[in-house]
Amino acid sequence: MASKIEPVYQIFSFQDCKTSPDPVFEVPAQYVTPTPVPIVIDNGSFQTRAGWAAPAVEPDAPRLLFRSVAARSRGAARSETQIGNDIPNLEPLRWLLKSQFDRNVVVNFEIQELIFDYVFTHLGITSEGNVAHPIVLTEAPCNPLHCRQMMSELLFECYGVPHVSYGIDSLYSFYHNNSQRNLQPPHTGIVLSSGYHCSHILPVINGRLDAVNCKRVNVAGSQAASYLQRLLQLKYPGHLAAITLSRVEELLHEHSYTAVDYHEELEKWRSPEFYEREVHRMQLPFTGKVPGGCVSVEERHERRAQQLRRLQEINARRREEKLLQDQERLDRLMAVQELLEDGLLDQFHKSLVELNMDSAEELQSYISKLQLAVEQGRQKLLHSDGVEGKNEVSELEQPMDEGDGVTLMDPDFPEDTLPEKPANVVQPVFNMAEYHQLFVGTERLRCPEILFQPSPTGEDQMGLMETLEYVLARYTPEQQEALVSNVFLTGGNMQYPGMKERVERELLALRPFQSHFKVRMASRPALDAWYGARDWALEHLPTGGGEAAAGWISRQDYEEKGGEYLSEHSASNVFIPMRIAKPVPARPSEPPVSTLTSTGASTAATTVTSSPMPSCLTVAADVSVVTS
Repeated sequence: MASKIEPVYQIFSFQDCKTSPDPVFEVPAQYVTPTPVPIVIDNGSFQTRAGWAAPAVEPDAPRLLFRSVAARSRGAARSETQIGNDIPNLEPLRWLLKSQFDRNVVVNFEIQELIFDYVFTHLGITSEGNVAHPIVLTEAPCNPLHCRQMMSELLFECYGVPHVSYGIDSLYSFYHNNSQRNLQPPHTGIVLSSGYHCSHILPVINGRLDAVNCKRVNVAGSQAASYLQRLLQLKYPGHLAAITLSRVEELLHEHSYTAVDYHEELEKWRSPEFYEREVHRMQLPFTGKVPGGCVSVEERHERRAQQLRRLQEINARRREEKLLQDQERLDRLMAVQELLEDGLLDQFHKSLVELNMDSAEELQSYISKLQLAVEQGRQKLLHSDGVEGKNEVSELEQPMDEGDGVTLMDPDFPEDTLPEKPANVVQPVFNMAEYHQLFVGTERLRCPEILFQPSPTGEDQMGLMETLEYVLARYTPEQQEALVSNVFLTGGNMQYPGMKERVERELLALRPFQSHFKVRMASRPALDAWYGARDWALEHLPTGGGEAAAGWISRQDYEEKGGEYLSEHSASNVFIPMRIAKPVPARPSEPPVSTLTSTGASTAATTVTSSPMPSCLTVAADVSVVTS
């Protein structure tokens, strides 16, 4: 007889990783002289990555990688603020965490300054008053002018940097991967980027960003994490505190995947065999408390006695403290009264003023009251032990309420009125092990699916591929062929298994019959933005001059052209002249002038007034700004 094969369960434990503080590195001498090496900062809404733009022979990774959060309580000093990896566990301080971002745009520049302080300090920059290294900084696509102006003001005025260059993180990743494939510029393609707060569709034509047709989708990693947390808390209401946001993010990063065909994949999960094989059981920490467990009468008696003893101890301690305070004040007043008895009137009156009293009679009244209070306090302390002991006995002898336990039973009432259950009836067994496990099944694919179908989260907008179809429709067929021949996926939220295959399947449904397209995934979706910015900084040093120095904003450019000025390069936003209407003040009106007819007859006079300029009249002035 063949033996029954037991199903193989997949049981996982939460890592609950705790970060360790970053060390303070030393700046190598070759990074300072003869020319300061640029610092590359990928200012992401989930993580900040910072390091030196050094050649590949040097350490080929960002020196610093930490969460873009700061924890500081209200009114705390700057020195008490915890940044990034200084916070070992985010959950206890979740209510204190602050970020510099609103969606993907920096708006809280106080937190941004703290992030910069952390970066420069741990990179080993010890120069007083300024940072002598150029800065390469990432920013959001179509970053608002005010945000870039505030960022430039912070870097130039607060840190005194010599040069700054702004670029889009996903475009840095795009050009870095194209260079690895030995593709010759100018590059044409379309970038699908999904980060922590939002996703972007960025068309690139002949090496430049087509900013007019860029689109943003407000669905990304944070929405998926929040959706998964809601699903699990509804599924396991007994483990609300254990389903934290950090654990949910771990589930997303380690256990979720993107379904190539969502509905077909859901049909597979209807099979019990498939469910038992694919469900991930997440083990929670064991606790002895079981929901619905009853407490015996003896335990309730013991709890009540313990609570009573604690209250007695607290009251006794308060009486002692009150007695000591009254005794100290009485001793002080008696000392002042002795000054009067010794004839030291000047010191006596001075002490009365310090006590805020007017006369010796008022002093005597206070002394009498305090003597009475001290005597009563001593009497209470002497009798407290006996009285509290009696109270404890009387409290325990009281019959318990109906809700507290079993009341006195009638002796005529039979002790056992319930019939015995037959032995062959199988009683349900409470499985303690399964109670402390989270069964993560269809949630593994439902949460990444919101990137393509945002409606389950309540977002009333198009998904990523539907938005891509809308963007492609704005181009000619020839441009569409060039764009879809290089579809590039990047960003931390694109790391789900199956994401590339899902995009290829969606494109196959969108594109015409027998049309060609190519989808590529970034080699390191979360880190390639930093590597691309580093490669750009090595190729375009600010001291190179000519075309090599294009893309840098110097201190002189900042002072002459304003903080919103942007020096364009291949991975930057686009600088477009914009016509801004400038209103002209209206001229004051003149008094009316009346004219008469030539015949001199008494006819109706024609009143002629000089009408003022209309207030809506404007003069257009060409001002160069960056489109938002």
